[in-house]
Amino acid sequence: MRILVACEFPEAALEQLRGLATEVIYAPKLTTRELPDLVKDDISILAVRHLRVSASVIAQATSLQMIVHAGRGPGDIALEEASNAGVFVCDCPDQHATAIAELTLGLALALDRRIVDNAIALRESRWERDELMDAKGLADRTLGILGFGEVGRRVARRARAFDMRVMAWAPNTIHDPLRDADVEFCNYPRELARASDIVTIHAPDDAEDEQDVIVNAEFLNNLAKGAYLVHVGNPGVVDRTALEAAIKSRHLRVALDVYASEPATDSARARFPVADLPDVICTQHIGPLTQQARRATAAEVVRVVRAFLVTGNVENCLNICEHSPATWQLVLRVRDQFGVMAAVLDAIRADGINAQEISTRVFTGARAAWCTVNLDERPSTDALDAIRDLDNVLHLELRAVV
Repeated sequence: MRILVACEFPEAALEQLRGLATEVIYAPKLTTRELPDLVKDDISILAVRHLRVSASVIAQATSLQMIVHAGRGPGDIALEEASNAGVFVCDCPDQHATAIAELTLGLALALDRRIVDNAIALRESRWERDELMDAKGLADRTLGILGFGEVGRRVARRARAFDMRVMAWAPNTIHDPLRDADVEFCNYPRELARASDIVTIHAPDDAEDEQDVIVNAEFLNNLAKGAYLVHVGNPGVVDRTALEAAIKSRHLRVALDVYASEPATDSARARFPVADLPDVICTQHIGPLTQQARRATAAEVVRVVRAFLVTGNVENCLNICEHSPATWQLVLRVRDQFGVMAAVLDAIRADGINAQEISTRVFTGARAAWCTVNLDERPSTDALDAIRDLDNVLHLELRAVV
């Protein structure tokens, strides 16, 4: 069992992986061009962050069993091709939630106390407190959280520590009355905008086109003049043209950490005109970039790999059917004897039927087992009778899968 870790990974987490595999190859600087030659050499598990894992790479990696994306979603992994090749793709969601929540509150404080302007003024030998004394404070103000996933929940928890009133809106979110007792939920984004002094934007993560834009001209016009807006979520949910107009016309204070187009490398020349607007703070997509987030993500990668190798469970899997195409289920109680299931499957194969899923549970003492076989067609009477006649089949039942 060989594991390739093709992303930055703490040494402590690497040591844990070494205890699970015969060899762990650590190549954090591996390039897309170099990847094919390395994965085709008996790599069973691949861990990546930003690296592209293409269809051709998956086709060459004949020993590959699992790809773990050290982040949310499939990243740049060819998910369909991995599914076709029978390779599990797993992710590590929400491990950056604490880091992003901390930045969110930090940016809200920076907007209110004009921390950036203060620092720049002193760096330029200017003492101008009279121009920087309009902070309202966070206590007793209303924070509106647009997108209430794990990041939103952690922002809410920290905002309550600042004695803020917290409101939230999110599409298709099921709220836990106990977990979210201190949060008021809105029915519409514009309702959140009208009620909030500060709005933080976190979701939805899957918004990609114009119909998914939530922070549009209507939303911005419902904000109070002088309101604050902190954007650390998916850039696709914000109409940047409308936002830039509202910054000027409604005197909004805005902090941005994400952009529709960003440099592909960590060191590059980049210009964002919005950064030149007054009352705007722009950071360089640093939300998830803390040591704590890296440790948490690495720990989740190790947890996923350990579960797979030790128990056979596949955690956080992105490419397993929630419901297989099976339409019938064969339920069997059998003696735990050699060759029983092989004989059952022979009878099913004679009908030309595919077994979509097979599950077996062995009873205490290992004398009997409970088995379910999900089938894509109904077996013939002859096949069912042949199975019933097997010496070690104690019970058979055929159920329609609803």
